[in-house]
Amino acid sequence: MTRRHALRSFAGAAALATVAGARAAETAKPAAAAAPAPVPAAKIRQSVCKWCFNKIDLEPFAVAAKEMGLESVELLNPADFPLLKKIGLHCAMVSNPTGKTAQGVTVGGINKAWNRPEHHDTLVELYEKRIAEVADAGFENLICFSGNREKMPDEQGLENCALGLKRILPLAEKRGVTLVMELLNSKVNHKDYMCDRSAWGIELCKRLGSERFKLLYDIYHMQIMEGDVIRTIQESHRYFAHYHTAGNPGRAEFEPQDNQELNYVPIMRAIKATGFKGFVGQEFIPKRDALASLRAAVQLCNV
Repeated sequence: MTRRHALRSFAGAAALATVAGARAAETAKPAAAAAPAPVPAAKIRQSVCKWCFNKIDLEPFAVAAKEMGLESVELLNPADFPLLKKIGLHCAMVSNPTGKTAQGVTVGGINKAWNRPEHHDTLVELYEKRIAEVADAGFENLICFSGNREKMPDEQGLENCALGLKRILPLAEKRGVTLVMELLNSKVNHKDYMCDRSAWGIELCKRLGSERFKLLYDIYHMQIMEGDVIRTIQESHRYFAHYHTAGNPGRAEFEPQDNQELNYVPIMRAIKATGFKGFVGQEFIPKRDALASLRAAVQLCNV
């Protein structure tokens, strides 16, 4: 072997040794910790209003709702709470109590409620009992209504509602229950209802000045009355404790192929962007297979 060949051989061997050493050193290094998988953003928490699916008994309906990923069946009464708990569901919005005044007038529903001082004594008794039932069950939201105008000016209605609700707010605050007044349309479904615009409801929230009084922003109803849904959610979401859905016109399904004008995917994104931690309740009346329609709505809103 010539000197030149020997030097080339030695150089090649040294290079191989260097590469092998580098590989060995790399192998000897402790493995780097794997980057943690990104935490998926929380989905919208969803509920469903039982009354829209009244052809299905509560228990099989609740079981089906849970299988779809819903966390709640709502607008139920305390008698239904044990069944919900057995299935492992929440009641995100408890139904309103009703009863008769000394004059025999049924109060507490949509038409006759807090905007009439003559109803207050009966309503206070009814709601004090219901607040306790909601709190004892570990639930939080209890629906209430303004009542119809019956020629009463809106300003007077605001004063009357505030006067009556202030009588039960201390108990609601003590028990951790939020009174939630629903915004409903007075054009199509609930003629003459007073709390029919978000501005009126927001003013009532301001007058009461309590975190335990808020609004149920029903997207279907407010689309009929005022539109501008996403902007309203963005600007006023701190006054909204709960949301309801339905297609308009018709209050039915709201998948993209349906004949309705609300686009629920960006609406759900707008709600989510506010940091909302509460529930969106499905409140449409299905025209097709009820559970198939509900499943489609849940998937659509699952942003």
